[in-house]
Amino acid sequence: MELFFVAAAIAFGAIFVGELGDKSQLMALTFATRYRLRTVVLGLVIAIGALIGLSVGVGAAVGNLLPTDWIRLAAAVMFIGFGLWGLRGGADEDDDGHAVKERRNGLLTIVPAMFLAEFGDKTMLIAMGMGSSYNPWGVWLGGTAGMLAADLLAVFAGAWVAKRIPEKVVRYVSAGLFLVIGVLLGIEAMTALAD
Repeated sequence: MELFFVAAAIAFGAIFVGELGDKSQLMALTFATRYRLRTVVLGLVIAIGALIGLSVGVGAAVGNLLPTDWIRLAAAVMFIGFGLWGLRGGADEDDDGHAVKERRNGLLTIVPAMFLAEFGDKTMLIAMGMGSSYNPWGVWLGGTAGMLAADLLAVFAGAWVAKRIPEKVVRYVSAGLFLVIGVLLGIEAMTALAD
């Protein structure tokens, strides 16, 4: 049991620090400006838990065989699509001012976007390496909690911004961030594929 807690603590610290300033925090902030807080948190929990679980399960040896550059390119296309989708006109709003259509589709956007954007990223590689050396359940729990803690900092900042800035401004800035992230992911993937 002691090894479990040691693995969890090390994974939490390593992944929390590794996520600070990472694109997942920017994505989490952006999602928090567009969707309900509970939808964003649930989407993050699902995506992060699955990503870290896959990372730990696969291990460092098999990690080099995964086609991460192609997956990163797919994530880039997806982000550009989300950005263009965000530039369209506003949907019908409920009494809370949230777009009805977007609330229903929030999880369908957040989970795959977070998963694909982080697939093959340093967080996944850290979890793979730690999963091969430490208690895998401890690494999964600590890594998931560490990444979630880092991303929740951005979520709460995004929720604060969404309450104070007009929805139209938030929508355009959010769409712009998605487009920028998509282009950067695309450049990164194309550069890696060209090598």
